[in-house]
Formats: sequence, C-alpha cells, structure tokens
Amino acid sequence: MRPNLSKAGLPKIGLFSGLGLTLKTLVTPVTTQQYPHVKPDLPPRTRGVIALMEENCTVCMLCARECPDWCIYIESHKETAPPKEEGARARTRNVLDRFAIDFALCMYCGICVEVCPFDALFWSPEFEYSTYSIRELTHEKEQLRVWMDTVPAPPELEEGAEAPKEIADGLEAARKAAAKAVAASAPAAAEPGAGGAAAPTTAAAQAAPAAPAEEDIHVEVQIDQEVFDALVAEGKSERVARSKAKAAYVRKEKARIQAQRESSG
Repeated sequence: MRPNLSKAGLPKIGLFSGLGLTLKTLVTPVTTQQYPHVKPDLPPRTRGVIALMEENCTVCMLCARECPDWCIYIESHKETAPPKEEGARARTRNVLDRFAIDFALCMYCGICVEVCPFDALFWSPEFEYSTYSIRELTHEKEQLRVWMDTVPAPPELEEGAEAPKEIADGLEAARKAAAKAVAASAPAAAEPGAGGAAAPTTAAAQAAPAAPAEEDIHVEVQIDQEVFDALVAEGKSERVARSKAKAAYVRKEKARIQAQRESSG
C-alpha cells in the first residue's frame, strides 16, 4: 500500500525551503534605490532628451528634413543685416522664431543630432519630463534651451591626439592678434617724450625675444615604433599602445625642434 506523504509526522521539506529563502533575504543587503530621493547614476551618453543651442542654429532645416517621425517644427523669418564694410552689399539671414520637438512622436534615434552641421542639437541625460497629457510633450525652444544646461561636457581627447581644426585655427588667430597688438604698442613706447628723451620701454620690449613655446610647435603625428613594441610586449592593448606611442613621438619631436631653435637662436 502506497504511503501518504501528507501525514503530520513527516517533515515538510517545502516549508523549510521557503523559510530558508526568507532568512537569506533578510540578511541580504538591499539594492533598491529610493527614487526620487536617490537619483540614478546614468551613463555619460544617456539619451534622455534633445537640447537646443539656439545661438548655433542657422535654420538650415536639415534636422527637420532628416527626422523619420517628422516631430521637429521650425519657423523663421528673414532679416536684412547691414554690410560689414562700406560699399559691400547687405546680407540676409534667417532668424529662428520657433523650434519645437514633439517627444510624443520622437523615437530618440538621434539622427537630428548627428546631421546638424553647426552643433545646435545635443543629447541631455535629463529624463524627468513626463506629463499627464500627451499634448504637453511638445516642447518649445525655451525649454530645449533650459535642458542645454544639463548636457555633459564632451570627453577629453586621447593623449597625443590633435585638437580639432576649429580649435587650432582659433588659437592661431588669437596668437596672431596678440602679436599684432604687441607690435602696434611697440612704436608708441619708442616715441620720444616731452624732454626729447626716448620714453621708457616696457619690460616686454626690453626683454630679448623669447624662444617659441612648445605649444607653438606643430608636429605631424606618427607612431614611435619602439614605444609601441615595448607596450605591446608589456601586455597593453594595441589601441592604448598606439595612443601612447603617438604621444611619445610628439614629445620627442617637440623637444628636438625646441632644442634646435634655441641653439640656432
């Protein structure tokens, strides 16, 4: 005759197993974050919402044309700007009146951010903009500009990497403007004073022309093969070894050119 396992005298294995799981849960640390009191630690490239830098927008309409959901609405008008120089023609430019994004239609593909040629659209990690009405998910340029303050800074360049062409050109223009200002102030300092004697020169004019700074030396980036082979032999990845080998080559070349200029000067 088959025994009845539900008798009170037999141990209830399932009961003890459940109690063991309960005791294990009691001693396990809690991992639940108490949102909204504790904000989540989001990845740096989180696609939360699209922010607008209105000053960079030229109303080229490229983002609205490329949007697969047609959720970007742009309105503008033309204004005539006076010519910069006498005799030149007046210029017409587009002025942005409205820039709105309907996030009820947006699928967060990021195409508008990628195709913008003037860096006017950015990804912001902000995600707390839910509403009770779908009509309130269409946000105008004022709100998009507020979200611009939450956009994280761009990542730093790898060691040895060249700066973007725009930054390099801006630094070169600033150096030329500073040199021109110094050259313009030098004749004024050399003019004779009221007593017929030459006016005292500034400390910068008295000093000998300094050797070019190391930052002014432009080097074509190449790979230092010895450093690269040594780093690979140490177990470094090829990407890290290549980056450090480029940086080592740039440092060596700059030091060599700087020493050559100092010896010739």
